[in-house]
Amino acid sequence: MNITRGILGAGLATGLLFASASAKADDTIRILCPTWSGYAPVFVASDLGYFKALGISVSIKFEDERPNVMAAMARGDIEMDMRTAGEYQGRPRDENTPGIIIGTIDESLGGDGVIADGAIKSVADLKGKTVASEPNIPARLLLQLELKKVGLTLKDLNIKEIASADTVSVFADSSISAVATYQPFLSQALKTISARKPTELISSAQYPGYIVDVIIVRQDDLKANPDKYKKFLIGIYKAVKYFSTNKDDFIKLAAPHYNLSPKDFAASIDGSLTYTSYSDTADLIGKPGAPGKLYGIFDTLMGLNLENGAADHKLSAAKAIDADIMAGISASDIQ
Repeated sequence: MNITRGILGAGLATGLLFASASAKADDTIRILCPTWSGYAPVFVASDLGYFKALGISVSIKFEDERPNVMAAMARGDIEMDMRTAGEYQGRPRDENTPGIIIGTIDESLGGDGVIADGAIKSVADLKGKTVASEPNIPARLLLQLELKKVGLTLKDLNIKEIASADTVSVFADSSISAVATYQPFLSQALKTISARKPTELISSAQYPGYIVDVIIVRQDDLKANPDKYKKFLIGIYKAVKYFSTNKDDFIKLAAPHYNLSPKDFAASIDGSLTYTSYSDTADLIGKPGAPGKLYGIFDTLMGLNLENGAADHKLSAAKAIDADIMAGISASDIQ
């Protein structure tokens, strides 16, 4: 819900990332997204030549600072963002903020969670303790859900704001009782800081369906170039299919894009996430007039984000999700 779900950080750098592509062609898609292993199908689709064969040019850069990404989309510097549905809803988004959901790419099933010192036996033990977390990440939402079960809120904790990329160094500080984070930082911290006898206190595996990464595009470019986005989704789901039949090669192709060895990249996804296939996404998105499962998930998350103060505006799933592009794709397109 950012391998983070953050590496770049600087607003100036973000503004310059795609400067050379400012006079973009209609076949170009420029993407900024968090450094999350769930987005690997984009890199693999490019490496395998799927996008080129479909006649589109895709450029992707990592940027974990959500405000930078939103500003880049508002300026027209990028056409696409990817992040969890819950993060999409977070402030300062309202119904006029650029970006609409057209598809999904992965679901976290263990890739997000809260790691804690071995002395912490339950979420209730965190009361009054210092817990580190990046704002508006899936693991923080999971922490809120678990705290609610025992009658606590984030206000009962001492929250230390961090960048998820610093998880290992932060957790090495014995004054930090727990860290809300995601892969690969989650597994790195569990393995590296063994002296603290760490445990994974909360996992997204406990909440199937909650942490789904969505594909978000600018409405103006979607309206002007719908076929471009149909081709993009076809390329993505071809890459997901490749993962199901050629997992080892998929991992070898993806790993260098995250500066990881194939072994470490495999560790960041095994038991942590599942890439959503064409059929998975078709079920989640549905068709015009026949909303899929994502609509209910979206509304549930919206209520939680409003309750927990992560969002200011109640967004409508019907307005935030566009099913037209997925409806124009068939299973035969993914062959």
